[in-house]
Formats: sequence, C-alpha cells, structure tokens
Amino acid sequence: QVQLTESGGGLVQAGDSLRLSCVGSGRTFSDCTMGWFRQAPGKEREFVAAIRRSSGTTDYADSVKGRFTISRDNAKNSASLEMNSVKPEDTAVYYCAADRNVYWATRQNPARYFYWGQGTQVTVSS
Repeated sequence: QVQLTESGGGLVQAGDSLRLSCVGSGRTFSDCTMGWFRQAPGKEREFVAAIRRSSGTTDYADSVKGRFTISRDNAKNSASLEMNSVKPEDTAVYYCAADRNVYWATRQNPARYFYWGQGTQVTVSS
C-alpha cells in the first residue's frame, strides 16, 4: 500500500518555528515532484511549496517565501517543511503530496498530484 504520512504539526505561538515531515512507503518517491499544500477551515486547498524530483529546484507561495523551506531526502523517502516565523494565518491542515507526472509548470495545482497524506494540523496562536 502506497502511503504518505505527515507528522510534526501542533500548537505554536506566532514567531515560533515548526518542522513538518512526510515519509513515504510502498514505493520510492525519489522520482516524484513533492509538494506541501494547506487547507484552512472554509477555504480551498492552497499551494505552499514544491521541490522538483531531479534538480531539487524549489518553489514557494508568496505568502511563505523567505519563512518556509522545503527539502527532501531521497535516501529516507521523505520530504520536510521547515516553518519559521509562523503567523496566525499559517493555521491550517498541512498535506504532503507527490506525483511522478507533475510537470514543473503545474506544480502549484493540487489536482496534478496523485499521492496525498492524511494531513497534520498546524495552529498558530497570536
């Protein structure tokens, strides 16, 4: 069974740091573009960050650029999202996603990803 499992969410204060992890099982994800998305209550799922499978090129939503860092460790079949200087508006369920066939030009579109984790809640208090 192919799975992505996120961990690391929790309740933090504004300005704190948090590290989310995503571990894959059932297949290798080294050939996949991996992304992080988030969904706040009443809102659509939105792009946060992505990392390209081959070059390791990264991309970020403007709202997190300079604060969040995405990385991957193919040896551990995993990806991480380092979140610094978090804000209350970062509160959401964060999802890890992966797909082998995502064209880099469409990396911000959640519909382009086939594999998804169950999500981890991040709550930032002011």
